[in-house]
Amino acid sequence: MTDPLANAAGPGAPPVAPHPRLRPDGLAERLAALAGRVAISSGSEPPDPVVSPLDGSPLGAVPRCGIDDVGRAAAAARIVQEDWSRRAWAERAEPFLRFHDLLLERQDEILDIIQLETAKARKHAFEEVADAAIVARHYAHHGEEILAPRRRKGALPGLTTAWEYRHPKGVVGLIAPWNYPLSLSVSDAIPALLAGNAVLVKPDRQTPFTALWAFALLAEAGLPAGLVQMVTGAGSELGPALVAACDYLSFTGSTATGRRVARQAGERLIGCSLELGGKNPMLVLPDADLDAAVEGAVRGAFSNSGQLCISIERIYVHDELFRQFTDRFVCRTRGLRLGVSLDYESDMGGLASADQLAKVDAHVRDAVAEGAEVRCGGRARPDLAPFYYEPTILTGVTPAMALYAEETFGPVVSLYPYASLHDAIERANASQYGLNASIWTADLDLAMRVATRLECGTVNVNEAYAAAWASVDSPMGGFKDSGLGRRHGVEGMLKFTEAQTVAVQRGLPIGAPPGVADELFSRAMSQALRVLNRVPGLR
Repeated sequence: MTDPLANAAGPGAPPVAPHPRLRPDGLAERLAALAGRVAISSGSEPPDPVVSPLDGSPLGAVPRCGIDDVGRAAAAARIVQEDWSRRAWAERAEPFLRFHDLLLERQDEILDIIQLETAKARKHAFEEVADAAIVARHYAHHGEEILAPRRRKGALPGLTTAWEYRHPKGVVGLIAPWNYPLSLSVSDAIPALLAGNAVLVKPDRQTPFTALWAFALLAEAGLPAGLVQMVTGAGSELGPALVAACDYLSFTGSTATGRRVARQAGERLIGCSLELGGKNPMLVLPDADLDAAVEGAVRGAFSNSGQLCISIERIYVHDELFRQFTDRFVCRTRGLRLGVSLDYESDMGGLASADQLAKVDAHVRDAVAEGAEVRCGGRARPDLAPFYYEPTILTGVTPAMALYAEETFGPVVSLYPYASLHDAIERANASQYGLNASIWTADLDLAMRVATRLECGTVNVNEAYAAAWASVDSPMGGFKDSGLGRRHGVEGMLKFTEAQTVAVQRGLPIGAPPGVADELFSRAMSQALRVLNRVPGLR
């Protein structure tokens, strides 16, 4: 009998795309030039090598920054930020509008780098390009309105005038992860910069060149030199240094690391936003379009090989549809093309590292040992590339298995039947995480009612994750252990500002005027408050 977990292609293995070029002409020279943008003082430490998970070969190297480099970079950014924050809105917005166009024009350059640093399929790399362009367009066109001074109701109508102003934090620290190195670096930096801040960026050690390329393109688009500072090196060393040097910290990564970042930020009494882990559910209701739901499940579970904080790891299917859905989902998944190529021939790429592969494999092996059934996949594919793993569907998963509740962060999804919608909602909510969810149904009124009962920051109806993520006018973030704060929307820009209230009092003071007894004033004020509570427009 064939071992479903054997580390090689076997019967039922997904088809393999052809292997074309993996190193564009002139790439090494371009990457070496990008490494020169890192804020390093002495360069006494040996550089950090960057290895491509596509083929295990070196891509290049970047400087290894130290704690002192972080402090110097933050100080340099502060100098530039003072002038930047005083510029008119149109002057601040213009570089980002040019960046939008340059990014789309030169997308092939960055798509190559993203694929080489992450091993993801090109169509999944393009999601990052589209996201960065959408965010740049949105905040460049709407940020002025978001930041505009706002008239607020004063304490005493006619006598008190109040205004809300927004001021930049100063220097924003941004720690970006490896799974979406373009989206989660430059797209978070855009609203911070437009709000008048400088940005100090530490990309992940696995994917520094993507972030370096993006900010080099922003500089080409007209962003002032020095406004963005880049440091590279170990997160365990540089992360605390960033918290110590910056006025606000934005972090995307694991829940465990997020807790440490939050504690460090709290000690300094600075704000932070954290987008953390997820164990995201998908609910297939009895009236769902089965073909559409299957396609949504494929995208939701296997985009970027499941290395997406909002990817689907749990699918709850009504009893009436469970067998049919499972059969169609398995058949569709077996048809996905795996590949190692810098083109659009592959449906799914590989995992980003040996650690990711080990975790995915351990979760699947543990589940099988405890009685779960592998419906397809379940195998590492070193014949393709070092860290490839087949898209995997499991049934019979129980709470005794690690992947039942833990985030796998790989191309593995579990299917569960349910009898009642109430039961499905309860099981979907029975998680420490609350980041994203997906609902599939023809009844949109029912979908909206179900969505509001799900304990997560985003809910997609008849889509897996992209609809909510790409709706950048709306906030995106998590409930429970999935994070603090929000990116996108008004909150995604205002979090990088300090709120200030300016109130002007005219005529009578808010207190007893000279010659009026305090008791008499208190009675008069009490009566005035009763009136204000009853008069429309003054409440």
